[in-house]
Amino acid sequence: MRQILFAGAIGLFLTLVGTPLLIKLLARKGYGQFIRDDGPRTHGSKKGTPTMGGIAFILATIIAYLAAKLITGEEMRFSGVLVLFLMAGMGLVGFLDDYIKIVKQRSLGLRAKAKMAGQLIVGIAFALLSLQFPDKQGNTPASTHLSFVADFGWSIGPVLFVVWALFMILAMSNGVNLTDGLDGLATGASVMVFGAYTFIGLWQFQESCVNADTLTNPNACFQVRDPLDLAVVASALMGACFGFLWWNTSPAKIFMGDTGSLALGGALAGLAICSRTEFLMAILGGLFVMITMSVVIQVGSFKMTGKRVFRMAPLQHHFELKGWSEVLVVVRFWIIQGMCVIVGLGLFYAGWAAEK
Repeated sequence: MRQILFAGAIGLFLTLVGTPLLIKLLARKGYGQFIRDDGPRTHGSKKGTPTMGGIAFILATIIAYLAAKLITGEEMRFSGVLVLFLMAGMGLVGFLDDYIKIVKQRSLGLRAKAKMAGQLIVGIAFALLSLQFPDKQGNTPASTHLSFVADFGWSIGPVLFVVWALFMILAMSNGVNLTDGLDGLATGASVMVFGAYTFIGLWQFQESCVNADTLTNPNACFQVRDPLDLAVVASALMGACFGFLWWNTSPAKIFMGDTGSLALGGALAGLAICSRTEFLMAILGGLFVMITMSVVIQVGSFKMTGKRVFRMAPLQHHFELKGWSEVLVVVRFWIIQGMCVIVGLGLFYAGWAAEK
C-alpha cells in the first residue's frame, strides 16, 4: 500500500514542478503545435503552444515507480516493468512523430509505414516478453486466454495472442490520440482509468491465489502475476497525469502530443493485458472507444454514401461545431468517462462476487 501512495504522490509532484520547466524549454526552442486548417476556427489561437508534453509524465511515471521501490525497499516486478517498457516505447514512436512535425516542418510527421512499423516493433516485443518470466505458481505477466474480469475460455495460443495484444495496443493508442483534441480531455479521462486500475490491482493483490490458504473463498481468487506492482504503475501514471492536467487544462500551456497520447494508450493496453481485464478495458475506457467509433462511422459513411454522419470527427469537434464551448465539451465528456469507470468497476466487482 505504501508503494502505491508514494508512486502517486511523487508522480504528481514531479509533473507539477517539472512541466513548467519543460514548457520553457520547448518554447525557447520553438517546438509549437501545428493546427489543422480544416478544424474548428476557435483552435487557431492554440497555434504555437508547446507540444511533446508527454515527455513530462512519461519521465515522472518511471521516476515515481523507481522512487517508490527505493523508498519502500520492495523489488521491481516483471509485470510493472513491462508496462513501463510499453509506455516508453510507444512514447518514443510518438516523440519521433512530433519531432519531425515540428523540427522538420512536415505536418504529417513520420510516414505512415514508419510509424506503424515502430508501433509494431514495440508491441510485438511487449507481447512476446509478457509470455515469459513465470513466477512460482507458473503465472506469466500475460496469458494466452482472453479475459474480462479474469481469464475465460480456451487458450488462443501464442501467435494469436501476439495479434490480439497488437490490436489492443494499437486500438488504445489511436483511441487516446483521437481523444487528444481539446485541452485536458485525454489527460483527465486517462486519470480516471488509471485510478480504476490502481483499485483493480490492489483488489487483485488482496484476493490473489497466492494467498488462497487465507481467503474465505479460494475459488474467487485472481491468478495474476504481480497485481500490486501493476497498481503501483497505475498510481504513478494517475499522479503524473493529474499534475500534467494542471498545465494542460484550458487554456492549455502545453499539449501532450503524440509523445503522450501513444504512451498513455500503450500503458492502458499493457495494464489491461497484464491484469487479465482485456475486454473490461472497452468499458473502463469507454470514452476512447466512443470517440474512435465516431471516426470509423464518419469515414465508413462517407466512403459508402458520400455523406457525413457528424459535422466533424472525432466526436468532440462535432459538438464544438454545434456551438458548445470547449470547456463544456470537455467537462461533459469527463462525466461520460466517469460513468464508464463506475460501470466498469461495478462489473469487475460483480464478476468477482459471482464466483463466491
